[in-house]
Amino acid sequence: MAEIKVGSRLRSAVCATEVMVVAAPDRDVELTCGGVPMIGMDDDPPPGATISSEEAKGTLLGKRYTNDAGEIEVLCTKPGDGSLGLDGELLEPKEAKTLPSSD
Repeated sequence: MAEIKVGSRLRSAVCATEVMVVAAPDRDVELTCGGVPMIGMDDDPPPGATISSEEAKGTLLGKRYTNDAGEIEVLCTKPGDGSLGLDGELLEPKEAKTLPSSD
């Protein structure tokens, strides 16, 4: 586990997914993709790492992902096959806010 900082760019160790951290908790957490911890942009993936079949729903370009508590938010900058997770909880795409009508 590590502290994730706002503005950090991370990539998946098992697929093409890349993200930028928009909001992060003030504690050590484990951000995963495909069930494997995400790595820095310049880091090498661990040998033999494979995507978990339970966490292979994929990510979508330009979507923001968050957990139920709203303590983390990441922006997908490159899509891939793995699902994003935080400490074992899968992240979900953030819904767009409804704008008021302009009667």
